[in-house]
Amino acid sequence: MEASSTALLPADHAQAILVGRVLLPQGPTPVVVRGGTVYDVSATAPTVADLLERENPGAAEGVAICAIEAIGTESGPRLLAPIDLQCVKACGVTFAVSAIERVIEERARGDADKAATIRGDLEAKVGGGIRSVVPGSAEAANLKAALIDAGMWSQYLEVAIGPDAEVFTKAPVLSSVGWGDDIGIRSDSDWNNPEPEIVLVVDRNGTPRGATLGNDVNLRDFEGRSALLLGKAKDNNASTSIGPFIRLFDDSFTMDDVRSAVVDLTIDGPEGYRLSGTNKMSEISRDPTDLVRQALSEHQYPDGFALFLGTLFAPVQDRDHVGRGFTHKVGDVVRIATPKLGTLVNRVTTSKAAAPWEFGIRDLMRNLAERGLLAPKSNA
Repeated sequence: MEASSTALLPADHAQAILVGRVLLPQGPTPVVVRGGTVYDVSATAPTVADLLERENPGAAEGVAICAIEAIGTESGPRLLAPIDLQCVKACGVTFAVSAIERVIEERARGDADKAATIRGDLEAKVGGGIRSVVPGSAEAANLKAALIDAGMWSQYLEVAIGPDAEVFTKAPVLSSVGWGDDIGIRSDSDWNNPEPEIVLVVDRNGTPRGATLGNDVNLRDFEGRSALLLGKAKDNNASTSIGPFIRLFDDSFTMDDVRSAVVDLTIDGPEGYRLSGTNKMSEISRDPTDLVRQALSEHQYPDGFALFLGTLFAPVQDRDHVGRGFTHKVGDVVRIATPKLGTLVNRVTTSKAAAPWEFGIRDLMRNLAERGLLAPKSNA
């Protein structure tokens, strides 16, 4: 899946400091992109987790690998997901529209044919109210009481407007795929969709160090049948895509840029179908820093963590049958883009057909040891 560097990178990439991983002949390698050059910084920081603990990750010493123009081409190194030892966490139901869609899944019991009727009824009854309240507020508590009295309460509305966000573990360490890789949908799912999201990358001290793009693939039929199937709906081979790079926070890119980001989604199907959508981060119901706080409230992450912030986008555009909405087909090309972070591109396959995940934590440690990269390093 070849593309020019300008299609991958932030529009203002000349001002950005980017961190990522590439696959070199010797193994997975952390890189920093600055001044139009990609630098191998593994001798300074053998993992991205190590790199993000440094006071100034973007200034890490390294060896030039290639010009930025080679990234994403056959002549350049293959991009990997830009995280390694970080735990992959995700937040659900952080936008009002996605809350309504999760309730639809629940009430339809995973049956897409029932979705259109349920959607119209819910929008008429709770759409306006759920968009206007602050989660955990007195107004939210009053809305909850009214919905319970009306027999319309749901576990999804609880995490949408209640005090506690939904935060779950999305994927095992090192299992995420990167730009250009196939992304996996369970072969036994027939109602599913991408979830275009911004992903914060947080260090061991709980400090967000940068952001990237992610696709938190969602199986609506599985989760709709039972929320207890969340693990089976969310964590499958190749079902988590992150990339192309982490953009470090600095004067040119701050948390306010995350809060105001507009994330565009385009899906091009093998039969000529096209779907477009937008995720406006300004409509998120919980601030990104609050989601980080909730992820850390009773847990520690000594290698840091990546946190999917949730999505506004839940595609309802019909694909094959009127009233049945959207579901993926093998061969769909999914593009997730925002000017400050670049573009994440993946092609859809099944989790069974995707390349198996075979390089785990022990493999990484052995590889780094063989390369002589595990000696103690200063946190310069």
